[in-house]
Amino acid sequence: MFKLGAFVVFLSNSLFLRGKIGYRSFSFFMSSPSSHFLNRELSWLEFNQRVIEEALDSANPLLERLKFFCIANSNLDEFFEVRIAGLKQQIESSIVKRSLDGRTATETYQASSLRIHRMVDDLFDCWREELQPQLYEKGFCFHEVDHLSDNHRIWVEKYFNEKVRPVLTPLAVDPSKAFPLILNKSLNVIARVERKSKRGIEQRLCIVQVPRVIPRLIQLPEEESTHEYVFLADIISHFVESLFPGNKVIGAWRFRITRNSELYVDEEDTDNILKAVENELRNRRKGQAVRLEVDYDAPKDLVCTLLETMELSSDDLYRIDGPVNPIHLNGLLEEDHSPELRDDHFLPPPSPSLKNQPDLFEVIRTQDVLLHHPYESFECVVDLLNQAASDPKVLAIKQTLYRIGSDPRITNALMKAAQNGKEVAVVVELKARFDEASNIRRAREMEEAGVHVSYGLRGYKIHSKLCMIVRQEEDRLRHYLHLATGNYNPSTAKLYTDLGLMTCREAYGRDIAAVFNLLTGFCEFEGTKKLIASPFEFQSRTLELIQRETSNALKGKAARITAKMNSLVDKPVIEALYEASKAGVKIDLIVRGICCLRPGVPELSQNITVRSIVDRFLEHSRIYAFENEGNPEVYVGSGDWMHRNFRKRIEIAFPVEDPPLKNRLLNEILPVHLSDNVKAHLLQPDGSYVQLNPGKNEVPLRSQIRFMALAQEAEQTPQTIKCLEVAPAPEQDQSAA
Repeated sequence: MFKLGAFVVFLSNSLFLRGKIGYRSFSFFMSSPSSHFLNRELSWLEFNQRVIEEALDSANPLLERLKFFCIANSNLDEFFEVRIAGLKQQIESSIVKRSLDGRTATETYQASSLRIHRMVDDLFDCWREELQPQLYEKGFCFHEVDHLSDNHRIWVEKYFNEKVRPVLTPLAVDPSKAFPLILNKSLNVIARVERKSKRGIEQRLCIVQVPRVIPRLIQLPEEESTHEYVFLADIISHFVESLFPGNKVIGAWRFRITRNSELYVDEEDTDNILKAVENELRNRRKGQAVRLEVDYDAPKDLVCTLLETMELSSDDLYRIDGPVNPIHLNGLLEEDHSPELRDDHFLPPPSPSLKNQPDLFEVIRTQDVLLHHPYESFECVVDLLNQAASDPKVLAIKQTLYRIGSDPRITNALMKAAQNGKEVAVVVELKARFDEASNIRRAREMEEAGVHVSYGLRGYKIHSKLCMIVRQEEDRLRHYLHLATGNYNPSTAKLYTDLGLMTCREAYGRDIAAVFNLLTGFCEFEGTKKLIASPFEFQSRTLELIQRETSNALKGKAARITAKMNSLVDKPVIEALYEASKAGVKIDLIVRGICCLRPGVPELSQNITVRSIVDRFLEHSRIYAFENEGNPEVYVGSGDWMHRNFRKRIEIAFPVEDPPLKNRLLNEILPVHLSDNVKAHLLQPDGSYVQLNPGKNEVPLRSQIRFMALAQEAEQTPQTIKCLEVAPAPEQDQSAA
């Protein structure tokens, strides 16, 4: 039998020329024809392709295209650090663990490698052929040192001697010694030098790490009305000979190593989880190498040396025809440029319910408040905590923190509350990937200020977004709650789409109190009445809700499921959705990233549509709506339909019961997403995606732009929050090419 894995190897060896394989032709790698499931890794890569398409989209402002170019590269970094690293470990362990679509780790790695190589070619074609020339037209010039004007060359040499050279540490590659340690994702210059000796002319390799303490993109003094830059690595390459007196530099090339960055902490075998995570963070920089990026013109023998030293194969090699580690081009986005180069500035207004309301407790006491970020300001959450910190009636604050970020206002409010005599307990997740160091630093600051900091439950990530404020009012205690889909991070709240609920419903308060008792104490979980918590019942309750719609459809009753999430991977849930589809349930899924469900397959999933929206803001909210015979139930929460969210994390999904708020979710937010025909892509049965475009008689609708307009309209008429009338999303041809 002709095996797929062998075919992938053949392709990787035979068709490795740029542009020989088209994007659409990769769709057959997503799953075998007989499989009901798509491959998780390849599905994620299709998501990153949609990010690349935003960089290619000439309708986007130029610097926004550059932003997506950087995001796509950053995404690939993390994919290698975690997913490719995990596949390599599976391969080396000889453990045969098949993916949902039946692939072994080797087969998934081979298919992923081929797809990524083509993706990297696409990315840097985009840089060389579109972004860089168009940036040049707008006055952004990226120079090599050899091509600088005399004045700029003098300036660069002085900059190198005064600011760069003193912090460089050139390292000779000595065959008699261990190869110099190359840190994870560090940018390096490797030079081939030669010198005369008694034995004749000797050649040796030398390595210089590009310092992280100096900006990677150096702006030159303006000589005209242009923005002129030179990359730090190019400056070092140009002057590298000065670091090796008495030697002649034959050539210098940039390279970069990506390493396994997963943390391996045995929580059952450690008494101090904080110390254990800190130790693993130190080791992260030295993990197993999984990728080599090198200048496209680097000599073959030098590349072979690097591959052999790092114990990598040719499949792990990526020759870069452009800036190695272009993520630092993000620096351009922080500068003040012409408005035409960026998206229109958007200042999120406050929620209409909270505008000009100095006493947030009074508002929440009288009504539930649904927050839709970043279209409505996140500042009200910061204000609520600051108000609680100073309010003499507030007795205690309890909060979970997953990704704290660099903005200190949330933690400052919590520390202020502790200093004011409130009981403040915070559950910090130490293993939030790539935010571990920041979280540890903030946790220590809070502990020093008198906050009770704990680190959750062994074996589980605390991914839920919860805040509970206990306030003494007259003769009773009242619980004021903020429940959300997004992190308590004011910076990302401007970039991610999320939902939050402010409420003081007693039943919700009792449930959240039980959750915090579980997280901070040694007690059995009392369970919840209103909220759905994982790992206890999130999966089982989700299956029950799907099966109820299935049963209703079989009885001829109204049945529909509309769900929005980041990823859909869980096999039991996907199988339940298939059964619902076969029973006639109309299912509309909005899945930003990974989706292992195959929609539109006859007699399996013909009633299921899956769309993905990639746009200005990162889609991050989770909404789960079930028709329930005309009495819809709607849940909002922190967890996706993935095994890790069901079994390995503490997640909370909460019902939205207030009729106006439920109506807003059902008749405004979800329909707008489903009506997007500008930035939405429709998943095909083969795993590929087709971008939606307005039909002949359709008006273009870009959901994120519409939400910004709705927020501004609501600000002007705060007394009435009107739901948008949106026509049902048009039926799409699932077989479209």
